[in-house]
Order: sequence, then structure tokens, then C-alpha cells
Amino acid sequence: MSINRRQWLARLAAGGAGLLLPSRSFARAESIRARSSGGGAAPALRPEAPPSPSPRPAGCPLPLADFQPRSMLHVAEHKVLRARFPVIDIHTHLGWSKGEEVSFLATPAELLPVMDGKNVRTMVNLTGGSGAGLAQSIRTFEGAAPGRFLTFTEPSWHRVAQPGYAQWQADEIERAKRAGARGLKVLKTLGLFLRENGTTGSLVKIDDPRFDPMWDACGRLGLPVAIHVSDPEAFFTPIDRFNERYDELGNHPDWSFYDRDFPSNAELLEARNRMFARHPNTRFIVLHVGNNAENLGFVSENLDRFPNTVVDIAARIGELGRQPRTARRFVDKYQDRVLFGTDAVPPPDGDKYPQQVFKDELYEIYYRFLESEDEYFDYAPAAVPPQGRWRIYGLGLPETILEKVYHDNAARLLGLA
Repeated sequence: MSINRRQWLARLAAGGAGLLLPSRSFARAESIRARSSGGGAAPALRPEAPPSPSPRPAGCPLPLADFQPRSMLHVAEHKVLRARFPVIDIHTHLGWSKGEEVSFLATPAELLPVMDGKNVRTMVNLTGGSGAGLAQSIRTFEGAAPGRFLTFTEPSWHRVAQPGYAQWQADEIERAKRAGARGLKVLKTLGLFLRENGTTGSLVKIDDPRFDPMWDACGRLGLPVAIHVSDPEAFFTPIDRFNERYDELGNHPDWSFYDRDFPSNAELLEARNRMFARHPNTRFIVLHVGNNAENLGFVSENLDRFPNTVVDIAARIGELGRQPRTARRFVDKYQDRVLFGTDAVPPPDGDKYPQQVFKDELYEIYYRFLESEDEYFDYAPAAVPPQGRWRIYGLGLPETILEKVYHDNAARLLGLA
């Protein structure tokens, strides 16, 4: 007698005793054989109908884009609506610049209610532009709400091929400091997009000596440099079934640096490190967990090697939260060099990037990650995880470390302490 698992479960539901008895068709056959043992031919048995196939889900196969599984885990959930300590968000984008023109994404009046509700004392606008654009950024935000916003300036990349650029850019950093800039922001334009002729020609390397006077000026003036020169490792590999960011790169194929004339991720980080080594007196905020959140061992080596560097956690809790024990040890060890940041972009622009859209839910997820030990929760306010199909686990940092990460480390770096 054979019985499949589904039949077994059905009989279990009907009553345990039946499990010890042969199946109905088997018992009927045995009874017929017993009656016919005295002679005569046994009547032919009607074959039992084959089991019907298991039903398939409607619409199977399901397109990956429509797959939104709901966790069946029953685990603790803690809403953290307000940070335990005042927060300095070291990494936000309140506008975009082009040359000396700046377009703003929100007004102070639109930002302050969320900031007040979430205990965000100060937002640092990294993309404050340069020249007249920088002055306009400072007037728009710091003029309207003193102490609530700080502004970083940006290099004038469009001048890089002009004679005398190196000294001009260093002098421009001094002018930006006098105008009120609190630091310099370097986008991944440097290393991945900036070319000798603007958009044509060979890529300009991160450690190009033309920028040495700029880095030195920042060190001399006490302006920290927030630098982002690379992206997740998956952005440098084929967009295929093995790529854990298949969804993200499918939605943003222009984010891929694979199979074109871009440097590898390793080459970018090596060039960055050569530059760090040449400028030990300049302080660098190495954004997105040192530009390599997937490899905290490597980030640790760099922090040990370059004492003039710190990191922020902006847009990388999706990476940190899926390695919570390693990440907790990392934050414990470098608790004086980890800064709070979100990479927040106000809507509607921010709606394109759920992991960094400026709204209440963004800060609540960051606070839950840092303050609770909750398990397996979303790292972004989105129906589908935007960076990769995984969830995260909270670090449960103690108050002494929380206060440093939320506020004190950035305050010291920015001269606010």
C-alpha cells in the first residue's frame, strides 16, 4: 500500500485511527479475494482513478515585478517615531546644481514639520552648488531657519580643462568658505563621468594632481570633504539572474557600469585611497559606509589606514541591516567615526528612490534600525524592496553610541560642538 503526503494529511484531519487501516480500495480488494477463495473467478476490479494534479496558482508563472511576498514571521515590532537624541542628518539633497544655477526641491516650510516631528535638529544640504548658486542656497535655507540647515559647496567640474584650473578651484574653495559653506561635496561625477573634454575624451581619475590644491585648501580651511566615488559592487557586474540588484538595475539600467569604459569598483577605490594618502590633513566623510558597505572588513582597513576619514550610513542600511552582527561590531569599534545620514531627497524627485525619499517613514525606519533589535523588516517605505529583495535586522545600539552617531560625531566634525 502506498499513500502520498496529501492523502495522509487528509486522513489525519478525518481521525487518527484511520491512519492504521488500509485504504478503502485496498480493503475492498482484500474482501473480494477472501470471498472468491472457495472457487470461481474473482470479479474484475475497477481501477482507481488517478489523483488529479495539484492546482497551480492563477497567473503562474508570476512576473518578478508583481511578486510582493508577505512575511509570515511573528516577531516583535517597535515603531520608533522620534529619535532618542537630536539628529544631524549629514547627507541630504535639497536641490540640484548646474554650474552656478541651483533648482530647489523643497522649501524650509515644507521640510521643518518633518524635521521637528522626527527630532532632526539640522539637515546638511550637500548639493549647494557654487558661486552665485551657493549664495542662493544659503539664503534660501539658512536665512529662513538659522541653525536648522547647513550647506556644502561643489567643485566647478566644467572648468577642469581650462588653463589655471587647479589654482582657480582652490581659490574658489576659499571664496565658498567666506560665503558660508561648511564643506565640499564630491559626487561620483569624479571617477565615473567627468572626462577631459567635459563629456568626451578619457575619464579624469580621482587622484588627478589637478585637484591637489582643492583638497589641500579644504584641509587648510577646516572644510570636510563628503566624497562618493563608487556604487554597490553589483553595479559593476552583469545584469543577469545572478545579480542581487536585478530589480534596481532593471528599473535604472543607466546605473550599471558593467561592460563599458568605466573603471572597475576596485580601481576606483584604489585611486581614491591614493588621493587620501596624499592629503592626510584633509578630513573626508566617505559616504555610503565608505563606498563599500558590502565589505565592512575592507572599510575597516581603510578607516585604520586613514585616520582623517569618517563614514556615514546614508542609503546603506539595506546593506548593514542584513549583516547585523558584523555591522554592530563595526559601529562599536568605530563609534566615534560613524555619522547619521539618509541621502534624503524631497518628493516628487525622491519618489523615484524609495530608500531615500524625505518623509516621516524614512526616518522611522532608520531609527528602528539603530535603536531596536527588531528582526526582518523593510529597509525602505516601498511595496517592493528597491535595492534588493531582502529585509533587515536592527542593531539595538546603546544610548552612549546612539548619541554619537545621531549627533555628536557630526557636530564635532562641523565645528558645532
